[in-house]
Amino acid sequence: MKRKIDLGILFSRSGSYKLLGEASLTGALKAIAQINADPRFDITFRAVARDPEGNVDAYAPLCEEILRESGARHVIGCTTSWSRKEVIPSLERSNGALWYPVPHEGFETSDRIVYTHACPNQHLLPLLDHAFARYGMRSYLTGSNYIWGWEMNRLAREIGLRAGGSVLGERYLPLGATDVARIVAEIAEMRPDFVLNQLIGPSQYAFLTAMAELRARNPYFAQGHCPVLSCNLTECELPTIGGAAEGVIAAGPWFCGLPDLSPSRGCGFGSSFEAVAHASVMMLAHMLHDRPGAEKLPLSDLLALPKAAQMGINARTHHTSLPVVIAQVQAGAFVPLKSMGPVEGDPYLTMGRDTLRPALRVVT
Repeated sequence: MKRKIDLGILFSRSGSYKLLGEASLTGALKAIAQINADPRFDITFRAVARDPEGNVDAYAPLCEEILRESGARHVIGCTTSWSRKEVIPSLERSNGALWYPVPHEGFETSDRIVYTHACPNQHLLPLLDHAFARYGMRSYLTGSNYIWGWEMNRLAREIGLRAGGSVLGERYLPLGATDVARIVAEIAEMRPDFVLNQLIGPSQYAFLTAMAELRARNPYFAQGHCPVLSCNLTECELPTIGGAAEGVIAAGPWFCGLPDLSPSRGCGFGSSFEAVAHASVMMLAHMLHDRPGAEKLPLSDLLALPKAAQMGINARTHHTSLPVVIAQVQAGAFVPLKSMGPVEGDPYLTMGRDTLRPALRVVT
């Protein structure tokens, strides 16, 4: 008899980042179906799903509801750093654990979270290295007005300045806002070497559309000049953006056509959001397999099992080792330009040349 284990699922299927949530949900449910149908596993998962609908205030109550009203101790979910931080108190009160399958800005390690997607040394730093070498050191930074945008651009600013570069401008938009005219006008006037884009959802779609229009009317921004860079754009959003995404350069652990992330094999994923959510569920299943009661262990004890290290999870940082891929949208699809890895997740940038201590100053 297979053991039946409740597994929380907490992704938004509506709101400004619904495409990201839907992709992650698809990956998680695909993994659950695979595990339940596979006679080699001695467990089955029962999905206990809740939909915060893109409302950050709904994440913590719904996470607590999952943990209170079911047997689930593990939750796969959250799409934004804001929502991830919101659920930590709920996880602590209810002895739960979150598997977070979305790129994030680093500088966080929680004993309640496994970070299964890329952090800055696995996306931002390689992407900046690529841009500095090929386009120049003069950047323009933009992003959505919350933790992801602030922290990613703070890092980009510090890294660029320390390397001898300059930041010509920095602008933010509220989540879901689409008035990008001022940002694009500044970019047109300042003529940076590249634009680092940390916008998400409709804000990003509107920005890329406006940048495509700028390229069409201004020779300086013609294709191949002043590219837009992203650490979170994947295939799941390309159909919505259309031709305006052409030329965008992105970093991530996986793009369509590359070998699947272990232990996910032959599943035909549509984006890294789907692939990593699937891998998260599979990693959990492999750790719980043939270990009755392991689903109730504290996360630190579970990650201390040899199986966790075999799958690339660092028991100290709770981050995973991942490939690093730089890819560009060409003819409507991401084409890999460079691949590295796997690279160990280093959330505090303490290893090797990536060491970065916050630059502090006295304010009077």
